[in-house]
Amino acid sequence: MVVSEPVAKLQALVRIPTVSDRDQALVDTAAFDRLLAEHERLFPRLYDALELTRVGSHGLLFRWAGASDDQPVVLMAHLDVVPVDESAPWQHPPFGAEIHDGAIWGRGTLDDKGCVVAISEAVERLLAQGFTPAQDVWLSFGSDEEVSGTAAVEAVAELTGRGVEPWLVIDEGGAIAGQAFPGIKPPVGAIGVTEKGTTSVELRVDGRGGHASTPARNGPTARLARAILKVDRAPMPASIPAPTVELFRRLAPHAPRPLRPLMANAERLRPALTRALVAAGPESAAMTRTTFATTTLSGSPALNVIASSARAGINIRVMVGDTVSDVIAHLRKAIGDKQVEIEILEQGEASPVSPFDDEAFRLIESTIVELFPEAIPAPYVMMAATDSRHFTAICPRVYRFAPFRMSQAQRQAIHSYDEHIGVDDFLLGIDWYQRLIERLPT
Repeated sequence: MVVSEPVAKLQALVRIPTVSDRDQALVDTAAFDRLLAEHERLFPRLYDALELTRVGSHGLLFRWAGASDDQPVVLMAHLDVVPVDESAPWQHPPFGAEIHDGAIWGRGTLDDKGCVVAISEAVERLLAQGFTPAQDVWLSFGSDEEVSGTAAVEAVAELTGRGVEPWLVIDEGGAIAGQAFPGIKPPVGAIGVTEKGTTSVELRVDGRGGHASTPARNGPTARLARAILKVDRAPMPASIPAPTVELFRRLAPHAPRPLRPLMANAERLRPALTRALVAAGPESAAMTRTTFATTTLSGSPALNVIASSARAGINIRVMVGDTVSDVIAHLRKAIGDKQVEIEILEQGEASPVSPFDDEAFRLIESTIVELFPEAIPAPYVMMAATDSRHFTAICPRVYRFAPFRMSQAQRQAIHSYDEHIGVDDFLLGIDWYQRLIERLPT
């Protein structure tokens, strides 16, 4: 099988296991060193023609000087990947980057080395043509996105120190999403205009502990269990933010006939639509409210020992319109037990909502229409966190979109097993970045 040069480049980077970890001692820095060296080998024009600043341990920040620096643009992606669960039933080796059934399989193909290579290849092509962009183009490739690291923060600091105020920032996030909504046949060109905040707390109950043969009522584990159930039974109020209203308005003409009036009049019928989304299941309900997920538990170290301290970790995704203060107040009220301590481990507010009715959004939207005419471009609220949230401090137009077709199964494979990207879809994504750069306003 003949493999095209861009595909071979993606394969080369996927085969380098740049797994990030919150504990730096567990990070294989040699793998990151190899990846940076390989990236430079694969994209020589990019390194010759662009100004490079290293950020963080292995982050890259390139400046491509344009005809003007009035409206600079930042294209983002990240070099690191999440670990591979060795017990998961991968069909093909997770770092093999093998091609099967017209797709490249491996960890990072979608999240997010596909974007790294697509952006780099688009720039490499344009440099080969002697092209100069209308505006300065910055490439920001973080190295610790998967662990909420500092590379993106340092990139923002570098831009701030140089007086750069981006007109537009594009990071991973949305996609050309197939089977995005029940009953909607065309794919959705989902453009994230904001993202939920990520906050983590720990619930802790302390007690005397002791021998399991003489348990007392309401010990630490029982109190903790009761607190977890109370949180689970007390969701925060649901509502539909403006981007979701616009999303449904755009999808309405393609929806099953009974749903069209509700979706087309989402602004006026917000309460009814909110109730429908909550009732439709956890995925759609998450579009309407702040969510709480109990993810970690710890208690006694032995079966015959009563825990002297019981703990539960809760991962919270803060909805646009809520604040971390609102969330903590809600938890305290829902739990209603002063013996349950709440410690904030990390906190992040929801990102500001970027405009979806101005020139920058229309540039992304029209480029989607040009390259993916079958798709319905629309704004949405992103549930996960990206490095782009840090760029909202210096840019009011931060969007989250990866220009790749992704089926529902592919989206489910991100951070899971069998991650893969279609060869043709990857190549079309390169074309999308190239056209976006070519169409930057003067």
